[in-house]
Amino acid sequence: MGCNSIRVNLSSLEQTGTAEALRDAALEGYSKLLKYGDDHDMNIIVENHVGHSCSGKWLANIMKQVNHKRAGVLPDFGNFCVNRTKPETMDIAGYVYIKSLEQYDMYLGIEELMPYAKGVSAKTYKFDSHGNETEMDFKRIFNIIEKSGFDGIIGIAYEGGLMHAQGIEAYVSNEERIMAPKKLIKKSM
Repeated sequence: MGCNSIRVNLSSLEQTGTAEALRDAALEGYSKLLKYGDDHDMNIIVENHVGHSCSGKWLANIMKQVNHKRAGVLPDFGNFCVNRTKPETMDIAGYVYIKSLEQYDMYLGIEELMPYAKGVSAKTYKFDSHGNETEMDFKRIFNIIEKSGFDGIIGIAYEGGLMHAQGIEAYVSNEERIMAPKKLIKKSM
């Protein structure tokens, strides 16, 4: 496809085993993917997405252990839930109603992951009347990003549209908020 990077997950909703056992399995699989990346001149980037990978410490440790030029992370502001309920159905509606049972400190996680970042996912959910994200401090996050020296691509994600589509009040449609994260990022930098 000609891309220079692909994003992968090192965990799943169905994970079982200790953090150490899952780390060992992740290291084995990720090392094979990095060999593929070498052979095809592409980075293999891990997003903190589900399970143990949502722990900044756990994922940063993976990066330290593989110590590979093609390894990296895609810190996602909204993905620091290390333990959650299982979806009742395997569709968007089922995933919308998942509840977090254990949350990793988002700011600490972003700080731990930024030394390995090859991109950033600026996920947003809700905005107040001044255009500020109500569930996270963007100014604080962008201070962490700036302090890390990161100068790569920041992707924009608005997940409130999923909630709006399910009829959950307090979330607006994608059409109404598609530009809000971009404005907030510019204001926070």
